[in-house]
Amino acid sequence: MNAPSHLHAHLKGDAKYRHQRADRSLSILAWALGLTLLFAGVEVGAGFMSNSLALISDAGHMVTDAASLGLALFAQLIARRPPSSRYSFGFGRAEALAAFVNGLVMLLVVGWIVFEAVHRFTAPQPVAGGTVFVVAAIGLVVNLIVAWVLSKDRDSMNTRAALVHVLGDMLGSVAALIAGAVIYYTGWMQIDPLLSLIVSLLLLKSTYGILRESGHHLMEGVPEHIDYLQLGADLEQVDGVVSVHDLHVWDMSPGEPALIGHVEVADLQHWPRVLKAIRIMLLERHRIDHVTLQAEVAGRQGRPAGHI
Repeated sequence: MNAPSHLHAHLKGDAKYRHQRADRSLSILAWALGLTLLFAGVEVGAGFMSNSLALISDAGHMVTDAASLGLALFAQLIARRPPSSRYSFGFGRAEALAAFVNGLVMLLVVGWIVFEAVHRFTAPQPVAGGTVFVVAAIGLVVNLIVAWVLSKDRDSMNTRAALVHVLGDMLGSVAALIAGAVIYYTGWMQIDPLLSLIVSLLLLKSTYGILRESGHHLMEGVPEHIDYLQLGADLEQVDGVVSVHDLHVWDMSPGEPALIGHVEVADLQHWPRVLKAIRIMLLERHRIDHVTLQAEVAGRQGRPAGHI
């Protein structure tokens, strides 16, 4: 149910953030999803037919790529919705949620590949090296195109999470390409699980970064570019401010910080001037535009004298 428009309205002097992400380009994710789905089915079938773990892991990446891109696209569609009576902050946080889910899925994929690779070291299995080489080469080209498309939207945490999937798949394609060539010319089967293990370990770093960033956002942590202690000190340096307490800073959606807090002043008659100075300082020094502050007379904590 949508709330009356005036309840979410931002009037003159208010923050510019509108609680919806209409600026995100859906076509970028749509193109990437279409290309990935086009090749995913082919690589899955070829991976099992050739019995190559390197190719199967690459195929698994392709399938999770398609799922992650679909989830990312869905999240961006949700984020474009305006605030409602139940979600007054809008749906911008859906992007971080999708990124977090994609990171968890990637961890599961990496775990399965590592488990299977260790098993194949002790019990090598025959692999069709020629088939692996050809399919991996095609997969690498597809991944390069998809990665290039996604790289055009680096501002979105959600798109970056999907890009991690694709870069992981690209590494998998390179590993499968090398494995196919080595097996075809030398017959050394252990190269297949060895390269799969190396690629999986390399993916852990990127996956951890996405989980850390999206988890921090979902837990309403202080934005990375903001020093919380310095922010408090800067507020107390504003002329007319006696002290600051109950201060909270978080991102409403990635890259859109908000601040709430209580400001003690000596004289409430000076509050409009003090508030204006605070807003200018927050925007210039900390890039915070969305500000909600409660003014209190110094020495009378717990007895708010005004609210803005």
